[in-house]
Formats: sequence, C-alpha cells, structure tokens
Amino acid sequence: MGRAGVIPVVMALLLGLPLLGVWLAGKPLWPYLEFPPRTILAVHAPFSWMAFLAVGLSIGLTVGPILYQVLTSHSRFRHATRATHDSALGTQHRHVPWWGWAGIAWTITWWLLAWTRFAWMTSIQEHTFTPLWLGYVVTVNAWTVFRTGRCLLLNRPRFLLALFPLSAGFWWLFEYLNRFVQNWYYVGIDELSPLSYVLRGTVSFSTVLPAVACTAGLLASFPCLTAGLDRFWAIPVRHTGALAWSGLAVSCAGLLCIGLWPDSLFALVWIAPLLLAVSLQAVYGESTILSPIMQGDWRLPWLYGLAALVCGIWWELWNWGSLAKWQYTVPFVHRFQVFEMPLLGYAGYLPFGLECLVVIHWWSQHSGSAESAISALHRVDSPV
Repeated sequence: MGRAGVIPVVMALLLGLPLLGVWLAGKPLWPYLEFPPRTILAVHAPFSWMAFLAVGLSIGLTVGPILYQVLTSHSRFRHATRATHDSALGTQHRHVPWWGWAGIAWTITWWLLAWTRFAWMTSIQEHTFTPLWLGYVVTVNAWTVFRTGRCLLLNRPRFLLALFPLSAGFWWLFEYLNRFVQNWYYVGIDELSPLSYVLRGTVSFSTVLPAVACTAGLLASFPCLTAGLDRFWAIPVRHTGALAWSGLAVSCAGLLCIGLWPDSLFALVWIAPLLLAVSLQAVYGESTILSPIMQGDWRLPWLYGLAALVCGIWWELWNWGSLAKWQYTVPFVHRFQVFEMPLLGYAGYLPFGLECLVVIHWWSQHSGSAESAISALHRVDSPV
C-alpha cells in the first residue's frame, strides 16, 4: 500500500471502531452521527483525587526523563549556542521584517475585539478566532526569520497554504471522536444554522496545523529546547513487524473501547489515533515520525509536542475571554483550571502535537518535495 493508501484505512478505523463500541454497549447510534455535533450526551464522573494523582504520575513518568535530559544537557550547549546565534545575527544583520510588526499589530487588534463587549463590535466578536490565528502564524514566521533567516511562509509558502485545508479535515475528525467522550462543547453558537456552523468551524479549524508547524519551526531555532535529545535513549527493535501489528491491535481496541467506556478511556482520543497511524505506516514498511527514536534521536517528536503545547496555551488564553468559545467537561480530573482547561488536560497537547507531525510528515512525503520529508520543514541542526 502506498503512502496515500494508508489514509483511507486510518479514516475507516477511526470512524467505524468507536461506533462499533457504542453498538456493542447497546446504545443508539444516531446521537453520535449528528452533524453538526451540538447535543450534549454525557454526564461525566465527578472529580477523583486518586485518578488525578494517577494521571499526574503517569504524565510525570512519561515527560520527566525527557525534561531531565534537556535540562542537564543544556549547560553543555549554552555557550556554544549563544556564540553561534550571536555570530549569525552579527554577520547577516537580521531584523524583524515589516510584515512581522504588522502581524503583531493585527493580532493585538483582534485580541481586543475578541475580549471587549462594545455594542458596535457585536457582529464581529464571534468571528475573531481565525483572524487571531492568522496573525499568530504571521508573527511566528517573522520571529523565525529574525532568528534563522528562513521560515515556512517565505521558503515553502505553497506547502504552508496546503496545510490549511488539510488542517480543517484533520480537526473535524477530532470533533467526531469527541462525540464519544464529550470532553468539550461550544457555547455562543446556538443560533447558527447547520451550514453556518460547518463553514465557521471549517475556517477556524484550518489554522491548527499551520500554527503548530510554524511554532515548531520557531522552537527549532532554540537548540536549548532539544539539548541532548539527539543522543537520548535508543530503542532498537528487532521484530518491527510484530511490534507494528501489536500497536495496530492495541490502537484498534482503544478506539473500540472509547465507545464502551468513554469516561475511563477519554484520554485515548489523543493517543489511539497516533498509535493507529504510526502502526499502519510501519505495517506497510513506511518510515514514521518515531523511526529516529530507534537511533536515539527524539528531537522532532519533542519539538512538535512542545509546539502543540505552546499553541494550546494561546488557544486556551484567547478562548477564555471570547464570546463564541468552548468549555470542558473532563471526567475524574476536572480541577485546577487554567483558563477553561483543567490543569492535567494540557498534557493532551503533547500527543496531539505528534498527531500534527504525522499529518505534516505524510503530506510532505505525498507532495513530492525534492527534500526529505521532515528535514525539509525543520532542520534541527541548522534550524528551519
């Protein structure tokens, strides 16, 4: 199966397995097929300190070793990194381009429009999400040019533009999976017709992948963020085929089970699609975003996890004071909210960043670029 052929299989499994789980649970299917998805179906389990501590511990055990490696390696690279960067700035006389300042002004303007409630702004305030994120993308690219002399907006504009429609479909898929766990819902959109809901949602969702990709490019210009991760734990795999099939089985079981036990397995909405896509690629002998980890290079997965987390903080911040917004109902761990998001919920942005990387990696390969897939997007050794 070629690169394009993996996608229909992934889509079929992502769409079908949760529905099969609902059917096995004896529930009606029609509420989960509602489009646009408006109805709130779930009444979630209350907060549990035991669950909160267990989830927090699992997050710490997963992320802690990576953070420790970066922090302990940073001091060895700090002086060389600063000297290299200062030298580059001195010889090339880089500055923030004019369109970067325009992007900052644009973003601040739309931020004010999003958070104020003046009567004359009423017709605008529900439409601020996309302009905010377009300003963010432009601003981040300008900062990247200032640091490296390169950015996706200038050096691969057609690739970046292609991410917008790809992003819309990508996030609609998560909207579908959310029907089974009901971890978020939208407010301030009750009066929208189905067509308006779909159009506004599609336009807003189109900014997700470009924002994460451009943020990853900016973060790649800070070698301190990935210090030591080029020589981290190598995970040699002798029986890659068996591992790939095992991962495929586990991911399929996870997707099936979110239809059966949505409260207990809500986190699989972020983990199972990643495992499914990577496992299927491995089954058909394709390279995956996790292939470098086998040689001990964790830099790109870590960068994209961080990029999604950075974007997540801005998503939640701007959502907090907006008129049309989303809110969360997360079982067991809904406590200590930062903006609208429960504290532990931010950990979900880390695997989500890897899912963004999977899609961007696939598109980079599928688009037939002369440069090798991911290295064409972000040169970790010579960033972006």
